[in-house]
Amino acid sequence: MNQRATIEAPIPARQTLRSFVIAEAPALAGLLTTVLFFSFQQTLFADLENYPLTIALFVWLFGVMMWCSFGVVRHAEAVAEKLGEPYGTLVLTFSVITIEVALLASIMLHGANNPTLARDAMFATLMIVLNGMVGGALLMGALRYWEQEYNLEGARAFLVVIAALAVFALIIPNYTETDPDPSQSPRKALMFVAITVLFYAVFLAIQTMRHRAFFAEPKDKHRSSMEREQGHPASPSGSLGFHVTMLLLSLAPVVLLSESLAVIVDFGIEDLGLPDPLGGVMIAILVLAPEGLTAFHAALVNHLQRAVNVCLGSALATIGLTIPAVLIIGLVSGRQVHLGLTEVETVLLVLTLFVSGLTFAGGRTNVLQGVVHLLLFVVYVALIFSP
Repeated sequence: MNQRATIEAPIPARQTLRSFVIAEAPALAGLLTTVLFFSFQQTLFADLENYPLTIALFVWLFGVMMWCSFGVVRHAEAVAEKLGEPYGTLVLTFSVITIEVALLASIMLHGANNPTLARDAMFATLMIVLNGMVGGALLMGALRYWEQEYNLEGARAFLVVIAALAVFALIIPNYTETDPDPSQSPRKALMFVAITVLFYAVFLAIQTMRHRAFFAEPKDKHRSSMEREQGHPASPSGSLGFHVTMLLLSLAPVVLLSESLAVIVDFGIEDLGLPDPLGGVMIAILVLAPEGLTAFHAALVNHLQRAVNVCLGSALATIGLTIPAVLIIGLVSGRQVHLGLTEVETVLLVLTLFVSGLTFAGGRTNVLQGVVHLLLFVVYVALIFSP
């Protein structure tokens, strides 16, 4: 008996190690890929005109970085579960913005100057979030529950600041005497940095202190017991410190591999003649895919407020935090940063903000609003290839 127990004792340890490797495969794959690219980057990128190899490298890098992004979101959600709302959503938002800024900085500082990259990425993020993610979440939730309820005050607070910042940062630059880019007007760039940070700081104070209840799930007495059970999953295993550590280890490869991905993206845009906005779209997809799945899952379990917090929080953080970051990068590096949208993009942005205001004007949503937002997203995608 004792001998048998002694022989079988190591088995749980092996099972624990195996479970850890499976669960944390994104971080491990990301760290391994980072080591390989840092060690053999010159060899791997020696012949980018070998298109099959370049495509394979892009798929490898983009796939691993996307996988790591999902790992970041998984651990951010575990931290969110332990900290509670709205702090949990803020952890997720700041993690994702870190990825976006790292990608923008790498592509901006590599290769030829691309002054509209930051603008394209922010516009793509707004279109994907406000039309693609919001539309998808509303449609999926409405198809399952007919109508869904959310906290009207919270959605209003998000949209007020999003609309003000979007117009201030992406439309007003077209009507000033000088563009707010550091090379032409450093003072104006610093003014834009200060104002956008102030907007976001005021909103955070409202969200985390003064009106936290605006962003909490509304109490629905008619929700069935099964829906409540689906909406409250079991608490994640592992300590807060463990999830914070793994979040950072999952985030590190995405940040470190950004420069390698920038090499391929610049090659595709400059040498293959691809549309310039595709660089911003690629960044937005990489950044927003995990948050999109989070929002869709929340809508499917009838937690629409969680979906609203994730979607609108992403849009707001993109403007409130990305604009200061890229303007500061432009100031330090001397790279131009053009923020003003084209005329067609301006019309589409204003229409999106107007429709979003109508969508979240009441306390409940249905299929119609989801379909309208998705159709606007289709228009945006079509205009990328046929402006």
